[in-house]
Amino acid sequence: MESKTTRKRNALVLALVLILAGYAVYQSLHKKHQEEAALAAERGLGANTAAPGFTLKGLDGQTYTAGGERDKPMMINFWASWCGPCVEEAPDLVKVYEKYKDQFDLYAVNVTPGDKMDNIRKFVQDNGYSFPVLLDEQGTVAEQYRFIVIPTSFLVDKHGVIREVINVLPADQLEAKIKKLIAS
Repeated sequence: MESKTTRKRNALVLALVLILAGYAVYQSLHKKHQEEAALAAERGLGANTAAPGFTLKGLDGQTYTAGGERDKPMMINFWASWCGPCVEEAPDLVKVYEKYKDQFDLYAVNVTPGDKMDNIRKFVQDNGYSFPVLLDEQGTVAEQYRFIVIPTSFLVDKHGVIREVINVLPADQLEAKIKKLIAS
């Protein structure tokens, strides 16, 4: 028969092992996303390249255009409603946009061919998106940007030049990158 002390010690050891395993999985996934972003950059759309221009209809019915010179820098975030990491980053996108919306634009481009309109609307509503949600209905903009995974975001300066390609980041790192973009 196990003593109470032995059971407590075993429970603590098990809890510690689970915490460490969870952290290892998180680190592995984070590294994989960073490697995929670097690979996407190697394929042609990385830092210091011109962001492809596009015009898309938004979920709000308006038409939005990106590319070339702008008044403010922008973040172009490619996402889908079924994407787990997109759900993970949504609250941070909302927070950073609300804090800096006068200093940068954020276009959330839904990769619509692989999504459903009802799911898109629910995702936007559930996450409180107040920035434009654009619909890439034919997938042509996604093809132009040549990314590998979603979510992928392109940080574009006022001159239409991609400054960085990112995937899901912790909130403080995302904010630091947006502040750097605004200052560029």
